[in-house]
Amino acid sequence: MGFTVSLGKIIKDFSLEIIYTPKDPNDLPVSVPDYNRPGLEFTGYLDYFDKNRILIIGKKEYYFFDRMSSEEKIESLDRFLSLAPPAMIFCRGLQPSEEIKTVAAKYGVAVLVSQEPTSELTASLVSFLNVELAPRVTRHGVLVEVYGEGLLLMGDSGIGKSETAVELIKRGHRLIADDAVEIRRVSAKTLVGSSPANIRHFIELRGIGIVNARRLYGMGAVKMTEKIDMVINLELWDNNKVYDRMGMDTEFMEILGNKVPTITIPVKPGRNLAVIIEAAAMNNRQKKMGYNAAKELLSNLGMSYDVDEKSGKTNIGWE
Repeated sequence: MGFTVSLGKIIKDFSLEIIYTPKDPNDLPVSVPDYNRPGLEFTGYLDYFDKNRILIIGKKEYYFFDRMSSEEKIESLDRFLSLAPPAMIFCRGLQPSEEIKTVAAKYGVAVLVSQEPTSELTASLVSFLNVELAPRVTRHGVLVEVYGEGLLLMGDSGIGKSETAVELIKRGHRLIADDAVEIRRVSAKTLVGSSPANIRHFIELRGIGIVNARRLYGMGAVKMTEKIDMVINLELWDNNKVYDRMGMDTEFMEILGNKVPTITIPVKPGRNLAVIIEAAAMNNRQKKMGYNAAKELLSNLGMSYDVDEKSGKTNIGWE
């Protein structure tokens, strides 16, 4: 099912002046993260015209339209406003003509005015709509920002995710979401996580109950959203399981079609998870910048390695 954002929220976030709306803007949905600049549409060419997109009117469209006679204007507007796009936004404070107001009211198309330049408004609007209309999923876990890296902590209930988040907050890092993380796919490479509004900044600590991280530790301890750079699975230590000790191979978890690097950290008494997670965050950043400590160590030891094309695993041997 597709997502929508209300025209009222767009009006509020972009400080738009309302010239006309057919009803309460909060009841007018926008469902497409893109826009139309109706230049060719004014001439009657409507092939590939997407009626679900917001119309953006800049100087070029405005003054081209202004050169038409009153009859031509109404005829031109009738052709594409009859398809009922969600809204027309005039940039740079340009004011719509009486013909536009009349035809827009006839077909129930909202007319709005922005003081922003056309390029700035369109860039901001597309970015805003990409986030608001992004495919999303909710996962059980904790999302924290550690040294600028967004880390999604996952694992069974009671494994210690929330307690680890509190320790990380005390060490100067920030909480985004506890228990339920809403993940949005804002691009082919980027996932952004946030908390549902009704539980934002709250943490459940067994034995204590519910605490508010923002109230306890201040505004610097929380953040509204963060990209997800890595997934960290916390699991109870299993003596029969062989855990990665080199870090040569990168494993991935697929979320909404995007692959996110993932590691598994075994949990047992005495392990300082906050310190380990800090090291994991910094190591992940170094890998993104092209440095791999395990590869440097192998080189120092005179060992060679190659990646198997089928399995993706690294084979290590002596040079």
